Amino acid sequence: MRQQAGPPRDISAATILLLAAACGLIVANIYYAQPLAGPIAESLGLAPAAAGLIVTLSQVGYGLGLLFIVPLGDRFENRRLVVVCALGSALALGLAAVATSPAAFLAAMGAIGVGSVAVQILVPLAAHLAPEAVRGRVVGLVSSGLMIGIMAARPAASVLAAALSWRAVFVASAALMLALAAILARLLPVRVPETRLSYAALIRSIAGLVAETPALRLRAFYQACLFSAFSLFWTTAPLLLAGRDYGFTQNGIALFGLAGVSGAVGAPIAGRLADRGLTKAATAAAIVIVAAGFLATIVAPQGSTLALFLLVAAAIAIDFGVQANLVLGFRTIFALAPEARGRLNAAYIATFFLSGAVGSAVGGWSYARGGWPLASAIGLALPLAALARFVFRAATGRA
Repeated sequence: MRQQAGPPRDISAATILLLAAACGLIVANIYYAQPLAGPIAESLGLAPAAAGLIVTLSQVGYGLGLLFIVPLGDRFENRRLVVVCALGSALALGLAAVATSPAAFLAAMGAIGVGSVAVQILVPLAAHLAPEAVRGRVVGLVSSGLMIGIMAARPAASVLAAALSWRAVFVASAALMLALAAILARLLPVRVPETRLSYAALIRSIAGLVAETPALRLRAFYQACLFSAFSLFWTTAPLLLAGRDYGFTQNGIALFGLAGVSGAVGAPIAGRLADRGLTKAATAAAIVIVAAGFLATIVAPQGSTLALFLLVAAAIAIDFGVQANLVLGFRTIFALAPEARGRLNAAYIATFFLSGAVGSAVGGWSYARGGWPLASAIGLALPLAALARFVFRAATGRA
């Protein structure tokens, strides 16, 4: 049935929890393979030099889904679209679990990435369901579930693979997706968009929205800077911890990764600040917190207890700032054109997702060339670039 017109009623705590949990479980699918790339490549006979394709293909699939699936949230009933994506993810995860050749597994990873974009249909749906006065808080809470899923996926996969096998990770996740699809089909609220554009017109309109929406471009720039710094940090920090200064085992690195989960509290905090009209001040604070995180990693000699403590603090600070700024961006762009939230979100996420991939690549290169000093210097330069633009806009009266 069609959603009633008019302002949305209060959204229940149970619905917020359902949306947040669904986001976390779905987005985790594209991160399970990251710590398992070595064992998977060895098991399937994939050349070590090509092991990076395991992660790359899921990212490529996710990027394609952002551009060609997420905009459908502005055209088709959202619950049905999310359930179809979840079922597609379950099928792809099952195929990955039983794959016996590199080609079959890599194809499954690409399909997993495509299906995982359901989270970027759920986040705008949360914005539609929430009243204006609490929209930032609701989106922040739902986004915190997404962040927890990202950060918890790697250690969870490592632990399960160590106890059973890497295939068990994909079997378990496929089962979770089937169960989640059934739950969402029953409990997720119905939303039927009013847009009646054809699919081709829908996709073409994304470029027009980017060109005609300065606020979207600005928020995408801020988040691109911060998310590329985030990706650089989480690419290089495990290399630093596994090196001679710390000598961490894989389990130790997994525990370090869990520290970043606490940064998810930045999402609801940022949402509440945005609801109170404090988006500009909160944006400046988020950028400064990310920069301070990188600064903290270079004030003590690596290998010392103080340096390790500061590295953990940096992980929390960077995740906090990035997550906070993400939600501030959501709050801003979702207020621009309610009928185009799916397409606005697709453009926003695709922009900084691409920058994150670049950040990961630059992180690996910089660490190999100059170790942590070079990697952290580049990481620091990224939030400083965002801060420079913010200050310039403030100085010219446009912040």
